[in-house]
Amino acid sequence: MATTIAGPVNPPSATVYVRNLEERIKPDALKSALTDIFSEYGSIIDLVAKTNLKAKGQAFIVFDSTEAASRAIEEVNGFELFDKPMQLDFAKTRSDATVLREEGEPGLERWKRGRLAEKERKQAIEAQKNHQLKRPAAAPEMASRPAKTTKGAGLKATGTNAAAVIPDEYLPPNKILFLRDLPEDYDADGLSTIFSRFEGFREVRMVPGRKGIAFVEYEAEAGAISAKEATAGMQLGDEGKGIRVTYQRQ
Repeated sequence: MATTIAGPVNPPSATVYVRNLEERIKPDALKSALTDIFSEYGSIIDLVAKTNLKAKGQAFIVFDSTEAASRAIEEVNGFELFDKPMQLDFAKTRSDATVLREEGEPGLERWKRGRLAEKERKQAIEAQKNHQLKRPAAAPEMASRPAKTTKGAGLKATGTNAAAVIPDEYLPPNKILFLRDLPEDYDADGLSTIFSRFEGFREVRMVPGRKGIAFVEYEAEAGAISAKEATAGMQLGDEGKGIRVTYQRQ
């Protein structure tokens, strides 16, 4: 029996967001049940049922048109599945399947890079907030002391207190990568062979007198994002140790 539930809030799209699903149902059984219900309203091109602990009880049904998604929400919202009323809305963003269908592989790659960049920006903002909350108040006589440079960073710190500098792993994306833990025998040519494969590669800059670190610059953030995603933790040299790849501190 259907239960009266608030209507959609987000703008119309081809993807239906479903929540309040029974978390104890196995993913395959849940997908099968959702497919049986929603296929009545149009052609389904993708169905994703979340299985991780944080996102359990949620699913996304991607139709081939906004009209089909609208019909499904209008008629299924509040419908009970496994004794729980489903709560439906349009998804906040386009699905990968929709982007691929409309823009092809190049468009999907751009979409994924943009999503990754936005995720890393949010992580950077959250990390900075947490760092500021945990930072102890400086004594008056200590406030004028210069900030201590983070060992091995070789980057500019922001603010007057080193404790305010967020960890390198959570820096927001930009077009320059900072490489650490490189094998000593790797030079600019060797690194260029690896990093020139990514869009907009400009150059590798070694640091005179410093072994194991380097900078890689791209024409835009997109290339740096792709390179970081593909090379972080890559094992180089005979020791088999993964390299650290982060964005340059601005």
